Amino acid sequence: MSESMRIGHILPVKASLLQNQQKAQTANTAPASEFNKLLKASELNFSHHAETRMKQRGIQLQPEALSKIMDAVKEAETKGAVDSLIVLKDVAMIVNVPSRTVVTAMDGTQLHSNVFTQIDSAVIIN
Repeated sequence: MSESMRIGHILPVKASLLQNQQKAQTANTAPASEFNKLLKASELNFSHHAETRMKQRGIQLQPEALSKIMDAVKEAETKGAVDSLIVLKDVAMIVNVPSRTVVTAMDGTQLHSNVFTQIDSAVIIN
């Protein structure tokens, strides 16, 4: 009983069977990973900095506003934008379009007399 037991010694498994199981697992996870990509593409992320600024400035977004912002991000993406200024009523956000991440946000008081740098596009939402 001093010998160690290994699974291969008890139940030999053919390499082809293992490869088939690995292929089946990969095939089963492919649709899930595609779904995760689609799900990730349909959500808007907020950086820690953006969350902090939104709290400090009292910015609260309703679901319909978030939907409009996501539509604007999708539109910016179709035009090849990378870092976009999204303006909705009295809220402006700098969004990294490929990662769908809000980098910073400001309210109406910060919109006036501000210079926005390091953006390649702007989307104004009615």
